[in-house]
Amino acid sequence: MFRRLPPPERLLLAAGLFGLTSVALGAIGAHSLKAPLLERGMLQAWETAARYHLFHAIALLGAAAWLRSAQTPRTTQQFLWAGRCWSLGIVLFSGSLYWLALGGPRWLGPITPLGGIAFLVGWLLLILAAFNPRP
Repeated sequence: MFRRLPPPERLLLAAGLFGLTSVALGAIGAHSLKAPLLERGMLQAWETAARYHLFHAIALLGAAAWLRSAQTPRTTQQFLWAGRCWSLGIVLFSGSLYWLALGGPRWLGPITPLGGIAFLVGWLLLILAAFNPRP
């Protein structure tokens, strides 16, 4: 089903799913998990994960809106890859922080920077798209 959606709608779906989960996980961390997270000293890690999760869901929404305006094929590919990088970054960066905050294995620590790199690559692709000629 996901593959049958046109590219802008794929990013829009990802933005919606990531936006929904970031708000839900942020609320769970602020209310239901606040005490255990404070005991572990991991409340700030949870909040950082939720913040980056939401920021990049919003970035995906912007990329979907931009793609709907029918840009050049090269720009389209750069925006799609930026969206893929941001999605991967959410999973690796925020996901590993959530899991670590809940007491997950410490080997997850090195995964967090890989998510940060994915975020950076996505933003770099957006910068490069700015230099593409418009039709």
